[in-house]
Amino acid sequence: MAVYEENGLAIGEKELPDYLPLFLEYLATRPETEAREMLSQTLHIITALRERLKKRKSIYANAFLALEAFAKAKPDQGLVETILARPEDNPDDLEALDAIWEEEVVTFGGNSGENDCGPDRLQRQLRASQRKASNLDQNPNTNPVSGEAR
Repeated sequence: MAVYEENGLAIGEKELPDYLPLFLEYLATRPETEAREMLSQTLHIITALRERLKKRKSIYANAFLALEAFAKAKPDQGLVETILARPEDNPDDLEALDAIWEEEVVTFGGNSGENDCGPDRLQRQLRASQRKASNLDQNPNTNPVSGEAR
């Protein structure tokens, strides 16, 4: 991620540095020889993706074929076979796909669930603002927990 950011590409918190469109955008900013070298380092993944798309008769397999041609290298066939040996997700099993792609709940800051952002928090804050701490009556600059001056 630091490499991307050093070269002017901002990455979202939930975006992974191996996200293919981001990787290709980064390569587009690099000199041709460097882009080819970096692409050839990931060629086993590109080739495995192409093979899986080809198996599904997807026209997008051709985009991966173009990436392979640009790299002007041969993938490590052992690594390609290792990837292809892993079980594939069934694209027709919609329930399984939903479970895989289900997004996690977005929170803002630490422990920012409904209790921290919702109406319950507002009610707690209103009640707390109406209470008086006993040691605040004596010295408003005293820490109510430790009793020490702030």
